[in-house]
Amino acid sequence: MSGYTHPEVLVDTAWAADHLSDPRVRLVESNEDVLLYETGHIPGAVKIDWVGDLNDPVVRDYLDAPHFAELMAEKGISNDTTVVFYGDKHNWWATYTFWIFKLFGHADVRILDGGRAKWVAEGRELTRAVPTYPRASYSAPARDDATIRAFRDQVRDHIRKPSGAALVDVRSPQEFSGERTHMPEYPQEGTLRGGHIPSAVSIPWAKAVKGDSTFKGADDLRELYGAQGVTADKDVIAYCRIGERSSHTWFVLTYLLGYPRVRNYDGSWTEWGNAVGLPIEKG
Repeated sequence: MSGYTHPEVLVDTAWAADHLSDPRVRLVESNEDVLLYETGHIPGAVKIDWVGDLNDPVVRDYLDAPHFAELMAEKGISNDTTVVFYGDKHNWWATYTFWIFKLFGHADVRILDGGRAKWVAEGRELTRAVPTYPRASYSAPARDDATIRAFRDQVRDHIRKPSGAALVDVRSPQEFSGERTHMPEYPQEGTLRGGHIPSAVSIPWAKAVKGDSTFKGADDLRELYGAQGVTADKDVIAYCRIGERSSHTWFVLTYLLGYPRVRNYDGSWTEWGNAVGLPIEKG
């Protein structure tokens, strides 16, 4: 599949259609538009709401292991279930949910290449019927915040060693330069300053996909990131506003290109751009 390091993490629409009734597979729709699922979704797919399901209601953080296990049990997902994510906006939020599942070590998670857009473009069936599944048993380990997640102080240390490190800003060029604090098509989380983290390079997340929302081939992706010095031998951190767009880049670098050390800074610009005493650059 286009020379990817881990082609097994992608499934196509034909594979998904063939596994709609497979009890070992659970399709999960996660969208930027949290109301889109109700207008029609792939038959048998369950919804995971990035706002209501994945976040702690009080602390700016993700749900903990007991709450993740409860969410899985409610959705009929066991530890050995193959979970296939898809959604709108080039699978932007699907890869975000994929990343959070990996924080809890779920073994078999995949992405429907092309997402919701490709399924719809092919005229495949959508339904408004919400499926119900028997409650599952799920055991969740403590969330792994060390391997694939980066925090503010780690980013601050990261930018002090640029020769062996790469920092990727996946937002729009206008956000990167400081021309805008946010783009009108994205929600505004209250960023006070425009600009980017020092040493970051600008590689907008959506450059990794084609017009039909499928991922570009490995050679094109290597050229895209390598041209900016983001190579497999480096310790890479990606960021955006709140870690959603950068989870898409994390997925591309980690699974499609096989980079061994990639983390997602989910605090991203809403934390860095508002923090007292942290440096920024413009232009």
